[in-house]
Amino acid sequence: MNKNIILCGVGGQGTVLASKLIAAAAMKKDIPVMSAETIGMAQRGGSVFSHIRMGEGLYSPMIAKGTADIIIGFEPGETVRMLPYLKEGGQVIVSSRAIMPVTATLSDTPYNGRKMIDFLKKRIPKLLVVDSGPACKEIGSPKVLNLLLLGAAIHCQALGLGEEDIKEAIRGRLHEKFHELNFRALAYVREHSLHC
Repeated sequence: MNKNIILCGVGGQGTVLASKLIAAAAMKKDIPVMSAETIGMAQRGGSVFSHIRMGEGLYSPMIAKGTADIIIGFEPGETVRMLPYLKEGGQVIVSSRAIMPVTATLSDTPYNGRKMIDFLKKRIPKLLVVDSGPACKEIGSPKVLNLLLLGAAIHCQALGLGEEDIKEAIRGRLHEKFHELNFRALAYVREHSLHC
């Protein structure tokens, strides 16, 4: 079964690492996978998008509009920006924590993400909003947002991969001292029984 997955956020949130973990986990299971990142001004808090396609008969890593099975949004505004890619009946998993875009900072425009979350709630039937601030605090680091959201996608059975698949990818890509923290983030949504 083919899967089209979009990850979106801003620079520094671990979006690219999350896409690499998904791709590594898929390859380990002999699932054909293609991926592409658009990182733009990532180092300055700019938009970051990853397209991941898994399954047979792939000819391009880019996902066409209206064909993404899931969008994993690290930031509410960036998630809304990527909605044209979501297929009808697709799943959205989004972090509740907003990051002020540079344009809003420069123009002194207020932005806290609430309107974006409200917009998603009205438009997307299959939506999971992860209250990522308290979750990351409980896990022990704000840097595990990427694994928190991957864990949510696994819990919602939206990735076509399991927790052990991503754990194996973590073991292969991250230093051992970071394993336990990331494993806790991966399991958080499942352990807290959040509803998809």
